Amino acid sequence: MSIVGVLFDYFSAASDEEAAAVIDRVGGPGSQAAIGAPAEPRRGIFGRKRQPAAPATGTFQEAGVFDTVAGNGIDPVVQLGTLEELLTGRSFDDVMDDPRSGQALADRDGGERLVLTLTEPLSTALATASDEALERVAIPWSETEEFWNAADPALLAGFLKDLAGLARRSKASGQGLYCWVCV
Repeated sequence: MSIVGVLFDYFSAASDEEAAAVIDRVGGPGSQAAIGAPAEPRRGIFGRKRQPAAPATGTFQEAGVFDTVAGNGIDPVVQLGTLEELLTGRSFDDVMDDPRSGQALADRDGGERLVLTLTEPLSTALATASDEALERVAIPWSETEEFWNAADPALLAGFLKDLAGLARRSKASGQGLYCWVCV
């Protein structure tokens, strides 16, 4: 039996197009790896550096590092949908019906890599919430069935504060929130 891990990186970008472009970035949106960039030289059998093959013409693209928060296993659709319900008072069904709730902007390998949108109401709620409000909402959020009633509210509160900081910086720079998913 093998256990498959899923990485969720939450990040801000100036547009859907810019966000979708991180789909092929090795290491996700917070990585300094450039798309199509040659790998670092590796040591050969005798300790000499081997030069990797150059990328095909026109495939190298400079890639800036995006402001990113590691998702700690928290999915952007169901678990953040429940969070949005708790923070905003919108029903879970309304959250799921929002066209920006987990809209796939890019996908690869049959959905093993995705770039998804987050909703504006969630982004606004996070950006305007105080640390105390986030600590309070972490308690009922930790008790939802999506966490099997077993999540640590203190750990969730820490994640929420980080995500709220990302939302604040995103709002201040006129950007939106997204999630990069990799299985």
